[in-house]
Amino acid sequence: MRTSELMLYKNMDFGELLKDMAFLMDNHDNDYYNREDLSSLLFECINRLLELSVSHGFERNLWHTYLTFLLVNDENAYSTSCEIIGDTEGSINEVALHDFEIFKELFDYDFSAMEKSLGAGCMQILLDYKNGRRNGKIFNRRIRDRICHLAEGLGRASDVSDFQRKMTQFYKEFGVGKLGLHKAFRIEHPEGGRMEIVPITNIAHVHLDDLVGYEIAKKKLIDNTEAFVQGRRANNCLLFGDAGTGKSSSIKAILNQYYDQGLRMIEVYKHQFKDLNEVISQIKNRNYKFIIYMDDLSFEEFEIEYKYLKAVIEGGLERKPENVLIYATSNRRHLIRETFRDKADRDEELHTNDTVQEKLSLVARFGVTIYFGSPDKKEFQEIVRVLAKKGGIDMPEEELLLEANKWELSHGGLSGRTAQQFIDYLMGKSGFAGEPSL
Repeated sequence: MRTSELMLYKNMDFGELLKDMAFLMDNHDNDYYNREDLSSLLFECINRLLELSVSHGFERNLWHTYLTFLLVNDENAYSTSCEIIGDTEGSINEVALHDFEIFKELFDYDFSAMEKSLGAGCMQILLDYKNGRRNGKIFNRRIRDRICHLAEGLGRASDVSDFQRKMTQFYKEFGVGKLGLHKAFRIEHPEGGRMEIVPITNIAHVHLDDLVGYEIAKKKLIDNTEAFVQGRRANNCLLFGDAGTGKSSSIKAILNQYYDQGLRMIEVYKHQFKDLNEVISQIKNRNYKFIIYMDDLSFEEFEIEYKYLKAVIEGGLERKPENVLIYATSNRRHLIRETFRDKADRDEELHTNDTVQEKLSLVARFGVTIYFGSPDKKEFQEIVRVLAKKGGIDMPEEELLLEANKWELSHGGLSGRTAQQFIDYLMGKSGFAGEPSL
């Protein structure tokens, strides 16, 4: 196999398995090598293929899904270009066609001769593998199905041009690499390594319709996000208000609603603000719209990270990329805690207005501010009714609302979160194991 001749798809993650399999394809009947050593290498490759496939939830032809997995994850000059413009022209297209010709040969390889020469008949099991769990630890079902479906299409490709067309279409529709496959990400620092943007694979399936009420707030959030994903001017957004009113749920719902239009989200915590410049440098030239999400954002008077955040949002020399916005939620309108002592300090300061403006200027960096207030009794009861209906709670309405009123008195007061916790309690009592609506 001509894997050493690959030019674009050269240094792929998980590519060592491909190199070993290519070596076996070329040398399984070569008398120069010991048969037992070759057989041992084959079983080692099968083990790695199985481990990777099970962890990612792959099924059917595991050899094809593995090769497809390599193709959809490799960010190179061709795949990232297709992500932006689709079909490409020029020499890069010819180089890609050369590489796809090699991959087409790998897809079409007949393992029967290798099995016969090495006395191993287990490859056939891997070519029609049944996944009993139907999910994996790394990919959720949506991503797994997308890769398996593409693997079937590439396996049926009539020629290398058809193979390239299907691969290019995938890049254009879904993107490439972790940023193309996944919705949401977090920042991690491996021991001794540089900052990494890591996918979050288990996202709550929240939709805006699940958030009862707050129609004006939701419309402001939708209008700003739609402008962003459609390439129009949009603002950084601050969702503030009482606890448990659906601020974080609204952000998750926005991601679920606009993911198919190229929206991605990166969750950043306060102690990670020093990594913001590096995060932005990694995503600014990609064909996605990124929301940097900061949940429960607030600062104590002794914390100075807010000054760094101000510069990153607006104020540094480098202009913030057009494909990046910052969305934050907070229980505080002004984000930075102020006390009566601050007032006393300002009385002693010559330029008191400068101190006030310093602390208020962070909020001014958010062009859109949206208020989420606690519901009144009537609104709270309506939330309970809707959630009970969605949760399949069979209880007379009068009894339902009476129990809800009792619950909120001892569980945090009137809020959407309290209503959801009450419904979860009733669903638990009835033995219902479904996923909560919010």
